[in-house]
Amino acid sequence: MCSWFQVGSARCVTAQGSPRQHRVSTAAAVAAEMDSTSLEPSLYTVKAVFILDNDGNRLLSKYYDTELYPTMKEQKNFENNVFSKTHKADNEIAFLEGMTIVYKSSIDLFFYVVGSAQENELMLMSVLNCLFDSISHILRKNVERRCLLDNMEGVFLVVDEIIDGGVILESDSQQVLQKVNYRADDNPLTEQSVAQHLTEKLALTTN
Repeated sequence: MCSWFQVGSARCVTAQGSPRQHRVSTAAAVAAEMDSTSLEPSLYTVKAVFILDNDGNRLLSKYYDTELYPTMKEQKNFENNVFSKTHKADNEIAFLEGMTIVYKSSIDLFFYVVGSAQENELMLMSVLNCLFDSISHILRKNVERRCLLDNMEGVFLVVDEIIDGGVILESDSQQVLQKVNYRADDNPLTEQSVAQHLTEKLALTTN
């Protein structure tokens, strides 16, 4: 007596209780277990962060998964594809190349946070909002290309306080601003305050 088994897209007919049937069933169980394992949550939530201007040119980018797009060419191709899909869209979320992408725009800037296809969209959005709000504060709400380029040191510090190696450190913009030693009544970040902050971070890393 024979019976039909379907594993993935392949069908095979075997005798009931045969060794082949057992092997096929075991393989299917292992595959299912591997699939469920791959969906388990990870601390490494963020794959990349980048800011583009309204022509799609890169102003800032950080990739935390070195295997995702290992070369500059691959990164820029990805950014171009993302920009083409999102710069005229009204949505805040896009799915491209197996990635979940949340984004927002302001005048002539586009802010992007990238996670895996299984990543929680609300978590990515909280990172994006924190990034945008922190930068908006530093730029005194003039969130546009020229002001951003004039304050890149502070922008990089903000990104590093929010994300470290793909792990989310902070999603509260006020906490981020305190850590980079910036307050609304201060002048924009000076070279001295930037150097001091970097020195403190280096000391924490080496201790």
